[in-house]
Amino acid sequence: MADIDLYVDPVCPFAWVAAQWLLDSAADQHVLTLRPMSLAVLNGDHDVDADHAPMIVRSRRIGRVFAAAVQQYGQSAFTPLYIELGLRLHASARPADDAVAAALVATGFDHELIEALDDTRYDAAVADAHNASQTALGGRSGSPIIGVDGHVFSGPVLTEPPEPGHGTELLAAITTAATTPGFAALQRPYQGPPAIAGSEEQR
Repeated sequence: MADIDLYVDPVCPFAWVAAQWLLDSAADQHVLTLRPMSLAVLNGDHDVDADHAPMIVRSRRIGRVFAAAVQQYGQSAFTPLYIELGLRLHASARPADDAVAAALVATGFDHELIEALDDTRYDAAVADAHNASQTALGGRSGSPIIGVDGHVFSGPVLTEPPEPGHGTELLAAITTAATTPGFAALQRPYQGPPAIAGSEEQR
């Protein structure tokens, strides 16, 4: 059994695919913890092209809601809110504010947390959580980041969920690689955006 940490930005579709894979494949064998990071903080000092700018805005605003939820309910609030948001933001492609509002209802969290979307008082907490992800990795990386028993790597980047029955095999391979002394990186050229069932381009 391994302790697995997956650092995710709630607006990142690649992280959503990876999280769904791990939630399906790791629950009975490993201890899985989802943790926040922020693409908005990551790109705060960089120019972002017009295609990605809306995602950075969503990252900043939605990250505040997660920070507020964690502040009010504790770290255990992150995963259920992440799942409920992802079902609406990624799988159903609902507008961000609507997705957040519906996710708060589904989790039973205080509906007034929606006000955190535009509350800059939570920016410091978002930055602290993001910096923790980069410290764990020991470098700069986007979403997702995976840690296996303290061995932390950028990724895994999945463009689609593994086929039925292959999820545990992929997890076993990644766990073996992560805990192999000297293993540093494995990467192929960019394969395009992830395919998420029922999704369409985010607004």
